[in-house]
Amino acid sequence: MVAAEAKFKDAKREVEGILAPLERRVLRWLAERMPARVNSDHLTLLGFLAMALAGAFYALSRRDPNFLHLVNVSLALNWFGDSLDGSLARYRNRLRPRYGFYVDHIVDTYGVFFLIGGLILSGYMSERVGLWLLIAYYAVNINIYLVTYVLGVFKISFGWFGGSELRILLALANLVLLAQPVITLSGRTVLLFDLFGVVAVAGMTLVLIVSSLAHTRKLYDMERLD
Repeated sequence: MVAAEAKFKDAKREVEGILAPLERRVLRWLAERMPARVNSDHLTLLGFLAMALAGAFYALSRRDPNFLHLVNVSLALNWFGDSLDGSLARYRNRLRPRYGFYVDHIVDTYGVFFLIGGLILSGYMSERVGLWLLIAYYAVNINIYLVTYVLGVFKISFGWFGGSELRILLALANLVLLAQPVITLSGRTVLLFDLFGVVAVAGMTLVLIVSSLAHTRKLYDMERLD
């Protein structure tokens, strides 16, 4: 058991989102002021419950669009719990790298399922687009976890966009949704979130293809057979 502990090496984290420098300072400030009775597990649980609530509020917005405001509140709570749990563990030097990595990301897996499921139930996104969005999200994350395993680098963002930036975009989209749930394209009425979903799927698919090719080439060069 001791030998296994000694061999484990935590993956290097790469966070390059446009808000990352500001976010690091804010999370450090919050970690320094977090009450001692609150630990990382509490924050992880808060992040998960907030994402589940966001899905529930999406579903309820089918009857009353004002529930979209509560979706945005839930997204903010999700950011607080999901982003601060690891920062608090690092600040207090209470790191459990394997446990933390696994729990944090399996919780995200369930959370996104609830979020998109609620969005489908809301009627603001069609089932087909929602399912493709869920598949694309899981495919991108499978690639991220594989790269983490083979290269020891955990890349959390792509270009200017990471989890925090995507939460903000989704919250802004919810506000637009309140005023205009459908749009007209070429004389055809389309759900606004179907359009956003298709764009998101296309973007994630492009990221997946580019990343797959780049890392396949890199690994081939690293283990070239002479």
